[in-house]
Amino acid sequence: MDTLRSTAVTAARRAVRSEGPGRVLAAMDRLERSERLDSAVDTVRRAVRALPLGPVRDVLHGRWLGHPVHPLLVQVPIGSWLSAGVLDLLPGDRHRSARALVGVGLAAAAPAAAAGWADWAESQRPQLRVGLVHAAANLIGVALYAGSFLARVRGRTARGKVLGFAGMTVVGVGGAIGGHLAYRQALGANHAEAVPHLVPEGWQDVGDLAALPVDQPVRRHVGEVPVAAVRRPDGTVHVLADWCSHLGGPLSEGTLSDGCVRCPWHGSRFRLDDGWNVRGPATAPQPAFDTRTVDGRVQARIR
Repeated sequence: MDTLRSTAVTAARRAVRSEGPGRVLAAMDRLERSERLDSAVDTVRRAVRALPLGPVRDVLHGRWLGHPVHPLLVQVPIGSWLSAGVLDLLPGDRHRSARALVGVGLAAAAPAAAAGWADWAESQRPQLRVGLVHAAANLIGVALYAGSFLARVRGRTARGKVLGFAGMTVVGVGGAIGGHLAYRQALGANHAEAVPHLVPEGWQDVGDLAALPVDQPVRRHVGEVPVAAVRRPDGTVHVLADWCSHLGGPLSEGTLSDGCVRCPWHGSRFRLDDGWNVRGPATAPQPAFDTRTVDGRVQARIR
């Protein structure tokens, strides 16, 4: 009986390992660790970062929106191309409408891609690798849809449909990889969102005021949650969550400038007074704490 049970358990485990989702996740894990892409990643990343975008870069990040704008923008090309595919499957003469939708998708793909590249260039190494493959799939999909549009313009409707469905397939694969970036690797997520739910309620001890250096962020704790504490020359103490909302960088290792702390990882800047993100790539403010000093001890509570 024990032998049969052991055999059944082993077979079940093999079945789990061999099922589709398991293979997909294993492939994505290998992609995250693959160093073969690093040369291309570094070349493209330097090129994207070198673009003289100025304030437009923060617009592309979505700082004005409070979260990345790329997922919003991609709805237009994907929706247009999916609608074109539906029209291609329906009976009747709808080729002009389908062609127009393919064209709208191509026009909308450019700003969506620009926002995606801006976010990608400010991510971590595993995200950069996966993101490059995501972008490559989308570029191939766009090329197929461009061929579909040209074929439709030239009256080759059947060829345009075939290229359109091929483009939809490739863009779908790219979208699945993008989902891995967003939901598995948390690119674009607010990495400081949990802080208000983790700190204890009420005033909590942070440390001795005299032990805090002036105008230099240092790591302290509110309960078990790490925070970045900054003592100003007038004795005021500012406390922000230490995990940068962009990708969790340690603000306590950052630098101060114009009343802001700059994340050492990707350069996001947060106002010390209230945690407001005055410069991206962070799109969410930093959790801030009220502070007071009692008998030489700094206390803080989440706002």
